[in-house]
Amino acid sequence: MLLRTAWRRVATAAPAAPGPRAKAPTRGLRLRGIDLTPQSAVPSDAATALEAESVLRPLYMDVQATTPLDPRVLDAMLPYLVNYYGNPHSRTHAYGWESEAAMECARQQVASLIGADPREIIFTSGATESNNIAIKGVARFYRSRKKHLITTQTEHKCVLDSCRSLEAEGFKVTYLPVKKSGIIDLKELEAAIQPDTSLVSVMTVNNEIGVKQPIKEIGQICSSRKVYFHTDAAQAVGKIPLDVNDMKIDLMSISGHKIYGPKGVGAIYIRRRPRVRVEPLQSGGGQERGMRSGTVPTPLVVGLGAACEVAQQEMKYDHKRISKLAERLIQKIMTSLPDVVMNGDPEHHYPGCINLSFAYVEGESLLMALKDVALSSGSACTSASLEPSYVLRAIGTDEDLAHSSIRFGIGRFTTEEEVDYTVEKCIHHVKRLREMSPLWEMVQDGIDLKSIKWTQH
Repeated sequence: MLLRTAWRRVATAAPAAPGPRAKAPTRGLRLRGIDLTPQSAVPSDAATALEAESVLRPLYMDVQATTPLDPRVLDAMLPYLVNYYGNPHSRTHAYGWESEAAMECARQQVASLIGADPREIIFTSGATESNNIAIKGVARFYRSRKKHLITTQTEHKCVLDSCRSLEAEGFKVTYLPVKKSGIIDLKELEAAIQPDTSLVSVMTVNNEIGVKQPIKEIGQICSSRKVYFHTDAAQAVGKIPLDVNDMKIDLMSISGHKIYGPKGVGAIYIRRRPRVRVEPLQSGGGQERGMRSGTVPTPLVVGLGAACEVAQQEMKYDHKRISKLAERLIQKIMTSLPDVVMNGDPEHHYPGCINLSFAYVEGESLLMALKDVALSSGSACTSASLEPSYVLRAIGTDEDLAHSSIRFGIGRFTTEEEVDYTVEKCIHHVKRLREMSPLWEMVQDGIDLKSIKWTQH
């Protein structure tokens, strides 16, 4: 009530200036909005130019890093940010009851998306925490009998770092290589399983090259060998159909902000029958069945639940539309530019994640040239490193091609016009950068660069 009264006073004190309404921002370069420079200090024409410059934002084509919040998700969250603010673990009054009811509804929505029982869904802060709980939790609980784990060389950094942390505790970890396509060899997986293997962890959809692993077949192998199977499905949940029972998945990591939900929230699926036991990573009030202590943030889990429900309703439509846009982008670039390589298996692949290497062009230079399109050269979690992507190196990409890779992300709100604009700019700048490259000139002259013996001065 006080908030509403204060808002009315502000609105009364500062009526809107008369005149025509501002035009809605067009798709493409998006409006940003705020210029903090005092207007009295800037001439009117300069102020207009400065304002125009300050409101332009690049197109967003980096949905593997994060997705925009779906407006329907925001609508579901707002009441729990303003009116229904009770602690969902308060059992003595209505404020707690209504928040708890919302939390359990969200749990049902998440479970429904992956074919799980709501009691098997544990809310976390995101997929990184879920991966840590799954890998460290299972390994430490069964350490008295089993001290071996298996993962792949192309997993997300939080999975690889969790495994390295366990190695420091005395566990053995097998890092399976992947084929040129980015997919693991199932025979190698089967051969790697030992009597003391407790867990196999394989990502569903790779965050850098979009490759889909044969999750169902991996689940069957693990089930037949009585080994728990965990998958990091942050890039797959809500985008491709997943059923934890049909695929024999024992633990699954989910992230809110990868499926048009809020940041700071995720979930982990932990199978109840046969029961999977994990050692909690943190101590506290015993919330989330003792597996993840801490007050559950009601607005965030409501947002995660709403995002899962929307994803379930629109998955087929989104996938069809994104596939069409991805095909358009790849076809236009490939037909206009020579020496472009698509990284990863083109068939077993999520279409919204396209990783292309532009030979004889430095990837960072191309990113800087494409300043009006938000793209990346790989995982946002390792983008501070100047080293070539470890995922591209794992699939056998030459170092020069690994340095020239760009990841294009196409999502629910990406338009055809945005794809065309990105393609046009990309083609233009690749041609321009190649004209400046002495290596490109040598290739055009028919010189085989691999036959040259370079000397250092």
